[in-house]
Amino acid sequence: MLNSERDRRITALIAPLMSCSARLPIYALFTALFFTDHETPVVFSLYLLGIVLAIVMGILFKNTLFQGESEPFVLELPPYRIPTLQTVLLQTWEKGKGFLLKAGTIIFSMSVLIWLLSSFNMGGPSEIQDSFLAAIGSVIAPIFALHGFGSWDAGVAILTGIMAKESVVSTLGIIYGVGDLSDATDTAMQMQDIVQAHFTSLSAYAFMVFTLLYTPCMAVLGTLKKELGSWKWVVFSAGYQFALAWLVSLIVYQAGLWLGFGG
Repeated sequence: MLNSERDRRITALIAPLMSCSARLPIYALFTALFFTDHETPVVFSLYLLGIVLAIVMGILFKNTLFQGESEPFVLELPPYRIPTLQTVLLQTWEKGKGFLLKAGTIIFSMSVLIWLLSSFNMGGPSEIQDSFLAAIGSVIAPIFALHGFGSWDAGVAILTGIMAKESVVSTLGIIYGVGDLSDATDTAMQMQDIVQAHFTSLSAYAFMVFTLLYTPCMAVLGTLKKELGSWKWVVFSAGYQFALAWLVSLIVYQAGLWLGFGG
């Protein structure tokens, strides 16, 4: 636990920049489609990018928003013991139950909502390209026109990812008419033709960079509110991460084009 309020705020603001397991389905899908022989270095580069940017933003916040004298960091380590089988099973059960509850509430609810929005418009049942979902995505898409993924489907996936990052893949699956999303390899095979029609390897990497860095999911924002005690900092965190993700993914895509990696 950090005793310094200054250090606690800085840590809370930069921690979401580092990749979490919720983003792994996004990485798994796009690396399987566009980086077949280089999955490991591509995913590693994303983790490394998150760590580097967290360090950079931490230094920036320390010298701007949270100026002051640094306090020494003292960490008292507990005695280490080999865990008992009961402890391992209890921890596994608690973590698994938490994920299942999340999957059964947020992700399932978002999937139902996306399906409804993709099936109707003001006139009733409609094709997906004329639906509420397409209309929402068309409003978001121009923001990413220079990023290589300025399509309405990518815009909608980014929007639902704010609820839960796992929803990005399920949203694309519903839009593209994919049934079973439980296996990354099968999902990639089913989505292959249509995803490759909307993305190139460069824009796919830029999209993964954006999903790595942009606004944390609602669960993280709720935790930030609890830790920081003010909605002002929650809004700031959501806003600065979106702006940072927009800028970095733009640089990645445009630099890639300049270097000749547009294919």
